[in-house]
Amino acid sequence: MNIVVIGGAGFIGSHLVDRLLAEGHSVDVVDDLSSGGLANLAEARVAGGKLKIHHLDSTTAEGTSLIGMRRPDVMYHLAVFPRPQRSLNETANGFASALTVLDAARQFGVGKVVVALPATALYGLPSVRSLPVKETDPVPRGVRGVVARAVFDLLSTYREQEMVEFSALALASVYGARQHHEGGVVAAFQRAIDEGSAASVTGDGRQTRDFIYIDDVVDALVRAGERSTGLLINVGTGVQTSIRDLWTKMSGDALGAPNLVPARRDELLCFAASPVRARIHLGWSSWTDLDAGLIQLRSRS
Repeated sequence: MNIVVIGGAGFIGSHLVDRLLAEGHSVDVVDDLSSGGLANLAEARVAGGKLKIHHLDSTTAEGTSLIGMRRPDVMYHLAVFPRPQRSLNETANGFASALTVLDAARQFGVGKVVVALPATALYGLPSVRSLPVKETDPVPRGVRGVVARAVFDLLSTYREQEMVEFSALALASVYGARQHHEGGVVAAFQRAIDEGSAASVTGDGRQTRDFIYIDDVVDALVRAGERSTGLLINVGTGVQTSIRDLWTKMSGDALGAPNLVPARRDELLCFAASPVRARIHLGWSSWTDLDAGLIQLRSRS
């Protein structure tokens, strides 16, 4: 297949590119390198295969022209919500990018668009009783969540009115090799450990997240490119782990307790994403538990 990966030089995108090339696909990476880096594609470039890298902004005429020339079977958009995301302007650009890419997909007959959305922003402030959260009618949290919901509504509109097929994957807290230290709590903790210092944790550290290993996420993305259309699908384990327990797992007793800093105003207290719909529609479930994933992270770092 001919596949375009927007954000393919980023953390998640580069791992997806590795997998697609290993399966023999022709891959075009589109990335403005604002948060990703060519170093993430070093293994892909050495491995060979049908890989082309384009240093382009997907919102520009050049980005649209490339899609027109390639006319991919599947297009992955992993750059709507880059991490780290430092400004509201970047959030607005993410929506603009989704709109531009979808219109290019309509114009040039792209077979399928797969978009990654942040689950922790999309589902607001869920109660403990509602966990793990399901995909039914998400209520967003903050500006990032509002834009994520708007992108999903945009996907649905293009499917209904323009017959552009899509899958929207709501990703839980992804971790693994190549992740920027500002891109997730696991990467931030690993950097602190490498530097021999205690990490900083907002609030009391009892807040929970659903940590999912990068290889499991890539498998869900690949399956979404081949199956199921018109759905929002969670990609998570359904298991909660507190930030404090994560630090203990990663650091042991060597560095002591983390440094506590004041909680953010909209701090998410508890979170886990239900994987049931992914099992039904993608034939997917996570196979890497947190302990095994952390071992793999250390071995690949």
